[in-house]
Amino acid sequence: MKPAVFFFCCFVASFGALGASAPVQPEATPEVAVAAPAEVHVDFDVAVATRAYLDRLTPEERERSDSYFEGGYWLQIWGLLYTLGFSWLLLGTGLSAHMRDLAHRLGRWRPLQTVLYVLQYLVVATILYFPLTWYQGFHREHQYGLATQSFGAWFSEQLLGLLVSAVMLSLLLVPLYAVFRRAPRTWWAWGALIGVGFMISAILIAPVYIDPIFNTYVTLEDPEVKDPILSLARASGIDADRVYQFDASRQTNRISANVSGFAGTMAIRLNDNLLERCTLPEIQAVMAHEIGHYALNHIYESIIFLGLVLVLGLLFVRWGFERAIARWGARWRVDGIGDLAGLPLLSALFAIYFFLGTPFLNSYIRVNEAEADMFALHASRQPEGFAEVALKLGEYRKLDPGPLEEWIFFDHPSGRARIEMAMRWRAEHLNE
Repeated sequence: MKPAVFFFCCFVASFGALGASAPVQPEATPEVAVAAPAEVHVDFDVAVATRAYLDRLTPEERERSDSYFEGGYWLQIWGLLYTLGFSWLLLGTGLSAHMRDLAHRLGRWRPLQTVLYVLQYLVVATILYFPLTWYQGFHREHQYGLATQSFGAWFSEQLLGLLVSAVMLSLLLVPLYAVFRRAPRTWWAWGALIGVGFMISAILIAPVYIDPIFNTYVTLEDPEVKDPILSLARASGIDADRVYQFDASRQTNRISANVSGFAGTMAIRLNDNLLERCTLPEIQAVMAHEIGHYALNHIYESIIFLGLVLVLGLLFVRWGFERAIARWGARWRVDGIGDLAGLPLLSALFAIYFFLGTPFLNSYIRVNEAEADMFALHASRQPEGFAEVALKLGEYRKLDPGPLEEWIFFDHPSGRARIEMAMRWRAEHLNE
């Protein structure tokens, strides 16, 4: 859990029907056509088919997947504790106040002071967070066989990420702190508008300016792969003439794809692991899922939803900030919400808010993902390909959690739920 103001984007339902009519007999009075009775398949059992997929993983593979995913539960807790400890250190030792004073000495222009404080804050955070970042992002990924990068390559990307974070966080906090200072009573409402505007801007610029910093994107030329994806996109109302592939295998062996951006920056993209590790039906199922997010307007819905989440979060922050400053503000040398030295407290309160809201945020995203899954099955008509991909994702996602566990920790449907959905769809379309 990084020490910064959080922003999010999430993503995805369609249906079809088919009928047949009886032929009209020659030289007879025409009659209303009657649908032929469907052939009953009593030998296909959804539960049995689902279990057959799940049983293809060995006990060792299941144990490894469960261990990796369940370890993430503890990392969420440790991430929160790390953020609280980091924030308390900066505030309790007066380091945050010293950083603010240095920023004021080096620049008289308020926006420049904000940028100078942000740079100091990110440098200190990067150093103090490095053990957790290294364990979670490098060591643990290699331990479970999910990463492909050397330490040098990984560390270089961390430095690039630091530069991107410095720019993005400055662009967010300069107007945010201007509002904090000028609207001491209604800053939370104006702050929410700034946050939503920043989120929209990030979605717009990420495919064009940010993603290419970390990976190389080229046009996918193979017509056997490209043409069905573009056909599906056009049939779903997306005006697209190309598909991009990117070299994620430099960092990981996970399969992934996305339809990102909107307006003029929308792009259909899949990584090289998906191309190398998956069959054509599997690729079509994955891309239908991603296209479903876009076609079902999940980006726009999520902006509205997360705007409401941000409003509630800022109200929570106002409540907590005022009480914390009343009790410890003099000791920390923090005057109020407009004081840059209070950023660690802002970060800690947001961390608490989003940690407590994890089940609800996950549930919202999981519902959208389930809608995209159903869209993918109807659009691609590849239930076996869909189930095979769910198994591959089971390399690092627990396949068969309990109901409470899935509600709290899963931001996607579990592998079992996805395979069962695919098998139920298959059962209803056996005669087509």
